Amino acid sequence: MSVELSTPASAAAMPPPPADAHPNQFALLRQRRFAPFFWTQFSGAANDNLFKFAFTVMVTYQLSVGWLPPALAGLTIGALFILPFLLFSATSGQLTDKFEKTRIIRFVKNLEVVIMLIAAVGFVSGNINVQVPVLLGCTFLMGLHSTLFGPVKFAYLPQALSERELTGGNGMVEMGTFVAILLGNIVGGLLVAIPGVGPQYVAVACVGLALAGRAVAQFIPRAPATDPGLRINWNPVTETWRNLKLAKTNLVVFRSMLGISWMWFFGAVFLSQFPSFAKEVMHGDEHVASLLLVVFSIGIATGSLLCEVLSRRHVEIGLVPLGAIGMSVFAIDLYFASRGLPPSALMGVGSFMGQPAHWRVIADLALLSLFAGLYSVPMYALIQLRSQPTHRARIIAANNILNALFMIVSAILAGALLKANFSIPQIFLFTGLANAVVAFYIFMLVPEYLLRFVALMLSRCIYRFKVQGDDHIPAQGAAVLTCNHVSFIDPVLLMAASSRPIYFLMDHRIFKMPVLGWLFRLAKAIPVAPRAEDPAAYEAAFEAAAKVLREGDLLAIFPEGGITQDGELQPFKGGVMKILDNASRDGLNVPVIPMALTNLWGSFFSRAELVNGQRVAMVRPFRRGVFSRVGLNVGKAMVPAEVQPEVLQARVAALIKA
Repeated sequence: MSVELSTPASAAAMPPPPADAHPNQFALLRQRRFAPFFWTQFSGAANDNLFKFAFTVMVTYQLSVGWLPPALAGLTIGALFILPFLLFSATSGQLTDKFEKTRIIRFVKNLEVVIMLIAAVGFVSGNINVQVPVLLGCTFLMGLHSTLFGPVKFAYLPQALSERELTGGNGMVEMGTFVAILLGNIVGGLLVAIPGVGPQYVAVACVGLALAGRAVAQFIPRAPATDPGLRINWNPVTETWRNLKLAKTNLVVFRSMLGISWMWFFGAVFLSQFPSFAKEVMHGDEHVASLLLVVFSIGIATGSLLCEVLSRRHVEIGLVPLGAIGMSVFAIDLYFASRGLPPSALMGVGSFMGQPAHWRVIADLALLSLFAGLYSVPMYALIQLRSQPTHRARIIAANNILNALFMIVSAILAGALLKANFSIPQIFLFTGLANAVVAFYIFMLVPEYLLRFVALMLSRCIYRFKVQGDDHIPAQGAAVLTCNHVSFIDPVLLMAASSRPIYFLMDHRIFKMPVLGWLFRLAKAIPVAPRAEDPAAYEAAFEAAAKVLREGDLLAIFPEGGITQDGELQPFKGGVMKILDNASRDGLNVPVIPMALTNLWGSFFSRAELVNGQRVAMVRPFRRGVFSRVGLNVGKAMVPAEVQPEVLQARVAALIKA
């Protein structure tokens, strides 16, 4: 069933964010397009967790409810909170795409105020038969509140931030969310434990946080609807299925959603086992369990903030394999660090931290969660960047549904393993090994992650790679990138300089090289042979290049036709003109971006070494030491009418000297 909702005339559009509006992600907190939104979502996450944890503590320690024993209290509250994500995410995604986003945010915050006022009645009521049902109902409603806020939370950011700010903005939001979760749990636990008046203090805090969030939401700038003509389908089952099919139209986006959902599976295993792990394995009291939660939250927050620094303010999905590797390594080491600890009486935080063996456990948890932050933030940014704006919120809603399903499966699997007599450290080991298998599978399905990882490692660990003028690489649409050809790893360096995937037109002989050939085949590079050598392959290569441009992607070509033998720029051939002619035939006016790699001649991958009278590459690995400086200078776009091989060569030559 579908029905069309009315929507007011579109509000004034949010002005496009400047390309380089701030020096780092923290400066966003001084800007109206981000700060009110950040504090709105921060207050909501803190309130969710303050309410849930205080209620859980009440049922576990302070109330005696026959039909809700303490052992089931946390499970029941968690299940009620997550249920709306399964039921209403599809609808909330549609609402976010159809209506102006700030309007949705303010509606959600109004709803939060109403829910917390009802919850306050539950907290202060002395009648247990009223108190518990009211608070359980509010748990479900707060889950609904979070379900409605989820799509708009991530769909707002691409409208408010530029591509260069998106990773930093997501990192700030992820950091803020986990800090808010941590503070909410701590404050909720402390307040509800105050003798005699704890529940009343919790009621005041919940209502106060809701009112504060609503007040700051008033300052969020308007973010226009992306699909105001959308007809709402109120059937959650059919709409959920439709959203998942919509996401699958872009395989990179859909498989990134699976990757994020796996991260929630992974994290849920650890978070759910912290209390038992602290007590049964580490022999610590409830304060030690809280310490483990603090370490985990700080690790996630730190990893999230590091993403902008490591990505050089682009959406750098090369961090995802790095994060996956770290998650597996430290999850597996956590097993070895925690097994075989001698039994002892329950320890407080002081005694626990006084034992050197426990420091390794703390370090493993901190690093495991830090790498989880590196893993998740680029994936969220990629989904936001690559999803069509008209249905971005519905894609995010589908992601939330998958997240919820994966967390449910993780709880079931962890329970099954415990029933099968697995110890908690063994569950951590199993999860770390499974993470390695799943990550490898995802990276083989989406080679772009692996390619970006190789490019990231090469440009950070082998070279000190400096890029100038990368803002000339278009964020959207087709373009032809033309660059001098100095070494065998030139394509990898160009990949490192662009947040978008690049398709390369390359000499077919490079594909015969053992490792680089496999890498370039994985990158779907297009092999081209000279016309005189293989006319059919020549034409097929340029037809494949035309297809890349028709699909709005970036195509790179090395117009010299081969790697330089002496370090000097060789005459440009006519391949770029054939590419532009084919594009013109397809009705495309494709810009040409001149680029120049600098200081790469003489490096390991260049043909700078003379052996038996011939120039060869890849001998003497450290002939220039490590971290040698290389660069890429990107020039302003040229329109097809002004492109000639000689003119283009002159532009690239000027960039080499720049």
